[in-house]
Amino acid sequence: MAKVLVHATVSLDGFMADADGGVDWMDGFPVAPGDEELVGRVVQELGAVIGGANKTQTVDDGEVPYGGMAGVPVFLMTHSAHEPIEKDGVVYTFVVDEIPQAVASAKDAAGEKWVSLLGGSISRQCLELGLVDEIQLHVVPIVLGHGISLFAGLSRPVRLERIDTSAFAGEVHLRYRVLA
Repeated sequence: MAKVLVHATVSLDGFMADADGGVDWMDGFPVAPGDEELVGRVVQELGAVIGGANKTQTVDDGEVPYGGMAGVPVFLMTHSAHEPIEKDGVVYTFVVDEIPQAVASAKDAAGEKWVSLLGGSISRQCLELGLVDEIQLHVVPIVLGHGISLFAGLSRPVRLERIDTSAFAGEVHLRYRVLA
């Protein structure tokens, strides 16, 4: 059965984007072969992705999950119905307001592979509903001070068990199993 994974790059103070939603601050840090191998293994294990739809319900080039490397079905959460979009051989299915439905559909599509949750709101909602199996974070060496937090707003603590920790160049990679 598919594993549901919060997968994100964050600043040391836990922000996944700057206050305007930008992620340019993630670029320019040293990267070692071990960093690339670890991220590559995660991408190879993906069978589906869940993210948020943009306001125009389009899939722009900068919005393609994993830069198109994963090539797996993508389920986009939205508030209004929209027909699926196919782009570069990937089908983007729009799911209206039903996180459990999106997770179930993504797990079916993923088979034995992983479902990656992209975005703070979706990750927090899935954690609240008990739908997350693991969290994989790539922490880059920068303190933003403010921005869009990955986990701020959870209504309850979520206990974790560390599965793996590694560091190669500038990033620290943390992987946890969700306990409760």
